Amino acid sequence: MNYRHLGKSGLKVSELSFGSWVTYHNQIDVEHAKQLMSAAWDHGVNFFDNAEGYVKGQSEQIMGQALRELGWKREEYLVSTKIFWGGKTPNETGLSFKHIVEGVDRSLRNFGLDHVDLVYAHRPDPETPIEETVRAFNHVINQGKAFYWGTSEWPAESILKAAKIAKKNHLIGPTMEQPEYNLLHRTRVEEEYDILYRKLGLGTTTWSPLKSGMLTGKYRSGAFPEGSRATLPGYEWLQEMFSDPARRQAVENLAHIADELGVSLPQMSIAWILKNPHVSTVITGASKLSQLEENFKALDVVPLLTDEVMAKIEEAMVGYPDDTKVN
Repeated sequence: MNYRHLGKSGLKVSELSFGSWVTYHNQIDVEHAKQLMSAAWDHGVNFFDNAEGYVKGQSEQIMGQALRELGWKREEYLVSTKIFWGGKTPNETGLSFKHIVEGVDRSLRNFGLDHVDLVYAHRPDPETPIEETVRAFNHVINQGKAFYWGTSEWPAESILKAAKIAKKNHLIGPTMEQPEYNLLHRTRVEEEYDILYRKLGLGTTTWSPLKSGMLTGKYRSGAFPEGSRATLPGYEWLQEMFSDPARRQAVENLAHIADELGVSLPQMSIAWILKNPHVSTVITGASKLSQLEENFKALDVVPLLTDEVMAKIEEAMVGYPDDTKVN
């Protein structure tokens, strides 16, 4: 495992990290969580990602209990939460000063921790002035309840505005952004955010490296195996996405390249993300130990992605309508 700086900050994060599983697999209990987190830890992971909105705080509670029972030193690992969807009442959502401060407090109670290392604005909030949001996150940091703050799925223009407000008022600006990034969803990270890397030294903690399972290859036939995420209630949109001929052809082209390398499509897909120097860490997730082990073999695939192979991957994607542009 290699460790990369979180943007221009002094903080080092493992290049592969582990995200909360409970969002999609809420049957996982503390013992199962401990097994998965321990395996990730043994591979060198030091960053565990979560959010207040994941199963109404249950995800944070399970992760917090697992951390206590695993007994790791607090200085050795990083934990994050994301604030936006905290509850159903008017002031339990969004990025108001009240909700950010109270949301972080509730997350800390869920975790059983006195601080998180990273805290994110989970989505933009058009109903709250950005200055109010910046001041709220600085208040949380000044209280020692978080060390770094950032955004998730914010447009570059809004991140630049937040940074400008922070600089003008001698406050701490955003350190990192958590965007979706994978072979099928690229434009925002590679093009829109380019100015953020140059002007702000922004770090990225990317999510969905396998595009909701599409880059696992299990849907290549066009069928949806029973029990897969695409067959779960509420995820019918995944079947529609996976059924698109352009997406299926792109996945088929990529799978052929992985076969030529003698690696799996998931391993190549994750390794490809790690080739981007602007990626601080790739957040991976798994509900089974076998999935986790499969994902972490990607570390051995990175050296195989030579300039020639990377060019083949680009060629395989010609004509694919990047999801960043169409969503």
